[in-house]
Amino acid sequence: MAGTLLLVAAPIALHLLPAADSDASATELLAQVRGAEGHPWSGYVETDGALQLPDADRFSDVGALFGERTTMRAWWQDERHWRVDQLLLAGETDLVHDGGTTLRWDYEHLDASLSRDPEIRLPRTADLVPPVLAERLLRGLGEQDVERIPAERVAGLSAPGLRLSPSSALSSIDHADVWVDPGSGVPVKVEVYADGADSAAFTSQFRDFSAHRPSDDALSFEAPAGVHVGFDDVLDIADAANQYAPVRPPATVAGLPKADSSDRAVGVYGSGMTQVIAIPLRDREADALRDQLVLTAGVDRSPERTQVSVGPLGVVLTGGDGDGGWLLAGTLTRAALLRAADDVQAGFVFVDGDR
Repeated sequence: MAGTLLLVAAPIALHLLPAADSDASATELLAQVRGAEGHPWSGYVETDGALQLPDADRFSDVGALFGERTTMRAWWQDERHWRVDQLLLAGETDLVHDGGTTLRWDYEHLDASLSRDPEIRLPRTADLVPPVLAERLLRGLGEQDVERIPAERVAGLSAPGLRLSPSSALSSIDHADVWVDPGSGVPVKVEVYADGADSAAFTSQFRDFSAHRPSDDALSFEAPAGVHVGFDDVLDIADAANQYAPVRPPATVAGLPKADSSDRAVGVYGSGMTQVIAIPLRDREADALRDQLVLTAGVDRSPERTQVSVGPLGVVLTGGDGDGGWLLAGTLTRAALLRAADDVQAGFVFVDGDR
């Protein structure tokens, strides 16, 4: 009996031990994290968001990701081969990525669908695991933008901490804190703070973590008997707009350059902690989203646009009822976001139907 109790208590005690800090400087830790990009890992991830976004039909999955607690089991060999299973009360929803395609398996509805993996799309669970989220936040930052913070115990590890501050005054993020596996350099916890906030707007952390390469079997998926795997030509509303909307956004908004990947209808501007996406919407999508935005606390509505800010995330929808509009969402200050919306509205052009 004593041996059994010891086996049960040991992992619990390990998580309760105080974290031992590292002597690594901020610059050294930053270099370690960047050197670990692409390092394999696996683990159990929990995210917790306080961003209560509008519950519009075409964006409901995004709202749940950033406004609720999400639990995932993930296996990551590299950026082209990974699997992330979102664990639900009634089953799970899995993403299995292999090369340039992603398979989505909905256990509850016995639905499996394969899609290409476009450059322009809405956020998904795999974007919010600590290593991927940290890599995105670090884009555009230099050594002058980071400082050390005390270590924390994460998933049983003594994880040294690094604070990231945005390099641009246009960002609505005050800072992001990242804690790192000292052995591999893989980020194991991320907290994002809005400007002026005392608590994190979004947290992603491992509850269980391994820096070993997961097996091919862990990433494999075989559809159950009788389940047909379909193919989706369009992944989501951002992908649909990018493929089919007969418009092109301007080269810059609010002084931020458009990303090289934004060569069609949707514009992605800036990078890292200072980024905004501009999506053209048809009347029916714009009107439905506008109806939800006006129900959000703190909404600012005028005949020209509807704007809300939720933590560090700002959302603007241009136009009025029946006008269609441009949806802009990102981590810009309110003034920068409104300027970006004006720049898109004034600078976009229509193109012919040839794609």
